[in-house]
Amino acid sequence: MRTLRRATIAGIGKYTPERVMTNDDLSKIVDTNDEWIVQRTGIRERRIAADNEATSDMAIKAAQEALDRAGITADQLDVILVATCTPDFNNFPATAMLVQTGLGASQTTAFDISVACAGFAHGLDIGAQFVETGRAKNVLVVGAEKMTSVVNWEDRATCILFGDAAGAVLLQPSDDESGLLASDLGADGSGACLLNLPAGGSRHPMTPELLAGKENTAHMDGKAVFRFGVKVMGETALKALQRAGLTESDVDMLVPHQANIRIIQAAAERMGLVESDGTISKKVAVNIDRYGNTSAASVPLALYEAWMDGRVAEGDIVVTIGFGAGLAWGANVIRWGKLKP
Repeated sequence: MRTLRRATIAGIGKYTPERVMTNDDLSKIVDTNDEWIVQRTGIRERRIAADNEATSDMAIKAAQEALDRAGITADQLDVILVATCTPDFNNFPATAMLVQTGLGASQTTAFDISVACAGFAHGLDIGAQFVETGRAKNVLVVGAEKMTSVVNWEDRATCILFGDAAGAVLLQPSDDESGLLASDLGADGSGACLLNLPAGGSRHPMTPELLAGKENTAHMDGKAVFRFGVKVMGETALKALQRAGLTESDVDMLVPHQANIRIIQAAAERMGLVESDGTISKKVAVNIDRYGNTSAASVPLALYEAWMDGRVAEGDIVVTIGFGAGLAWGANVIRWGKLKP
């Protein structure tokens, strides 16, 4: 029986746009205020990409940093995966192909993963399989979103939530015990109507009427998605840990999707990662206050910052969780390796 090699994170990178939009800035364009947003979401500000800055532009910058940290060049890549629900172009070509060209990569396959906020969890597992089976040596996994390009700025229930960013990791074969230990991935298409972008696809091709009705922007049943997130975040993490032969007590860092601080709180409680006063443990990566919900970029961005802050070290057990439109979810259990600073 063939033994699979493990896929480890050998490089990591991120990119966030320069422009910062605070809650006070938002209150000038929609009926809201800082206190209302913070109490309900935990968000204080978010980053907004420039008008001429597309998803691929942000992805390329995050990817280049990951490559530099891993000490490889783009022409050494075998596979490029981009998790996004805000591609540069509607339907085709894949944003991953634009990233390939932008990096100057060659001899690679490149394709997108469209599972919205759960995209990075799926991308990490798919990328690891290329490495584990020996089909590839260097696999780039990127989560990148320009969510503000699909926001209805007149809808205070959704426009307050989202921001733009990109995060990337470079997967390589592990020569030690580090790497992806297990994943749990899932989807429930019966909830597709709870969070979607109604118009522009083959179901509802764009018309002037649909455009006037803002059907080309994100629509969400906030209460239903909230309930789903609270339920699935803890469940998928525990399943992934069980598959790795571990328990919640083994977790050194939990990196949840940054959708809502109350959902993160619920996940932390489910994992036993709260302090005696009920506050979220420092073993949980939280940056929603500064970036909002960046969809597929959320987890790699939070992972990057936790590592840069020195909260993730070689040998640590790291659990990442994503959930969102689809409805979809996923969790990864990683034993952290040695990365170049």
